[in-house]
Amino acid sequence: MKIYVQMKAAGKKKPVLNDIPYELTGQVHTLRDVLTELVQIEVDRYNQKGTDVQVVSFLTKEEMEDQATAGKIGFGRIYSEKKADVVKATENALQCFEDGLVRVFQNGQELKMLDTVVDVQEGDHFTLIRLTFLSGRLW
Repeated sequence: MKIYVQMKAAGKKKPVLNDIPYELTGQVHTLRDVLTELVQIEVDRYNQKGTDVQVVSFLTKEEMEDQATAGKIGFGRIYSEKKADVVKATENALQCFEDGLVRVFQNGQELKMLDTVVDVQEGDHFTLIRLTFLSGRLW
């Protein structure tokens, strides 16, 4: 089943949120299942990327401009040989949701409980918003 997840994309040429397609292979009945499945996909993607992606890395002018608007230009290379742990990553994602650091919306409706039954249909749109705290001084 294919769903779309909106994530923030920096840059003036692109909209603030882009739809990224994900193919869910497991059975999802609750928000916990959806988040677990998404974390599994991302951990697998990260671990498959590996440390030696290309012998000679290069970026096109467009890629450099897009990355510059985000504030960092990189080659997408992973310099550590350590693989991501799917169990720890899943625990972290679920804890972040429970602590209120992440908000999840399905087709515009906020999902507030991990174990609430979620009716996921082909083509549904999920929006994940990670909240960050700003710190500074008031002088």
